[in-house]
Amino acid sequence: MLRTHYISEDEVSMLLNDVLELYGYDFTDYAHASINRRVNYLFKKDRFTSFAEFRFRVKNDKNYVTRFVEEITVNVTEMFRDPFFYTALQKQVLPVLATYPFIRIWHAGCSTGEEVYSLAIMLQEANMLHKAKIYATDINNTVLDKARKGIFPLAHMQQYSRNYIQMGGTQDFSQYYTANYEYAKFSETLSKQIVFAAHNLVTDHSFNEFQLIVCRNVLIYFNKTLQDKILHLFDDSLETFGFLALGSKETLNFTSISHKFRQLENRQKIWRKTIV
Repeated sequence: MLRTHYISEDEVSMLLNDVLELYGYDFTDYAHASINRRVNYLFKKDRFTSFAEFRFRVKNDKNYVTRFVEEITVNVTEMFRDPFFYTALQKQVLPVLATYPFIRIWHAGCSTGEEVYSLAIMLQEANMLHKAKIYATDINNTVLDKARKGIFPLAHMQQYSRNYIQMGGTQDFSQYYTANYEYAKFSETLSKQIVFAAHNLVTDHSFNEFQLIVCRNVLIYFNKTLQDKILHLFDDSLETFGFLALGSKETLNFTSISHKFRQLENRQKIWRKTIV
């Protein structure tokens, strides 16, 4: 039987408390099964021989802690992921945002930026990008650097183009990037309206007021207490009649802020704030 756990849940908890106390990164309320699996994977990947050795490295090597944070945060994404979600944004949200003179959007947990560029493409096609500012944030500085560069594997473009067409895109998708050997660099026309910045959803506060907040497939890694805390952060950061977009397995239903929001009439996880 393949071994998947090398250190116990109690040892993982000790490690996460060390990271919180020494460096301020709070993973203590992440979903236990997920965080245990990722910490154990890192233990194996970096070939530690004992928990004591692993813990000593985390407590005494700041550079290794950067790697620890990067490795245990999940960074799986793609352009126009869940195409019908983007169709709903295009048809039900963008027409409302178009009425604003200036649009502020927060894309929280943006990872390497593929979905942020997807949103920028939609705004450009709707002739709204010039009056929009997208604040794309993540806890992981390494993935933010990748997002800033806007360079993605060329091999992924075929799938991204299919997603774009399925979303309802009608343009030539290749017009948005320049191919160079094995990579595609997306146009700076798209990125000039995007501000990439580090932000920790667990410990940092609201930094602006937005008309749209997108945070997809991030809450699923947190326990209910932390989910509720972050949803309150989004509520505090959203204008009345603003929109909150979550991932397909995430919901506002049965949360303490659900009474303030109305879900749009489609199968996507998009809510509109109706009460201050």
